[in-house]
Amino acid sequence: MSRVALILLSIAMVTAAHNAVAADKEKPSRFAPGRAETYPGHQTLDKITIAAIPYVTEEQTHIAFDKVNPNKYGVLPVLVVMDNGTGKALRLDLKAEFVAADGQHLDATPADDVIYIDGVRKPPKIFNPNPIAVAFPKEKKGPLNVWEITGHAFNAKLLPPGESASGFFYFQTAPEPGAHIYLTGVKDAATGKDYFYFEVPIGQ
Repeated sequence: MSRVALILLSIAMVTAAHNAVAADKEKPSRFAPGRAETYPGHQTLDKITIAAIPYVTEEQTHIAFDKVNPNKYGVLPVLVVMDNGTGKALRLDLKAEFVAADGQHLDATPADDVIYIDGVRKPPKIFNPNPIAVAFPKEKKGPLNVWEITGHAFNAKLLPPGESASGFFYFQTAPEPGAHIYLTGVKDAATGKDYFYFEVPIGQ
């Protein structure tokens, strides 16, 4: 290989390395929630600890969803983290509701529906009792059609003893002081016995 070719190859390798470093700097930090007991406002019941954290700031949403902030499209992402201290495996079929300070309930919107929200026809600010009635046409995916929306949703179905599970629930509403998340669907995996419901505060 000629000296000129070697010089050109060296320049190309340095340029590629520089671009790779620059690209890495633009990527958000790896999304890795801690255990529920480490978050303020967590609740422990029957040795199950749950935390619910609304993601509202640009810093929070960047870590979880990269360049997309769901709040800009009328969607509040709430991270739910669960620690299993029961000594038994838990079966999870979680249902989450956003409960306002005045007691009104709003069901979570499935992640598979969130990706169709286009941000132009925003849902009502709060508490439509039947969110499916304001679902967006599924023939057009919107700006929330990023893998993080479904990839970071709460999908765990079994939680071994001593382990922790986490993921997002999505609500077509805005954050408000005094709100909480109402969770049901936690069962003893061996017996099928239901655990009590959880009410976890998410007030700002």
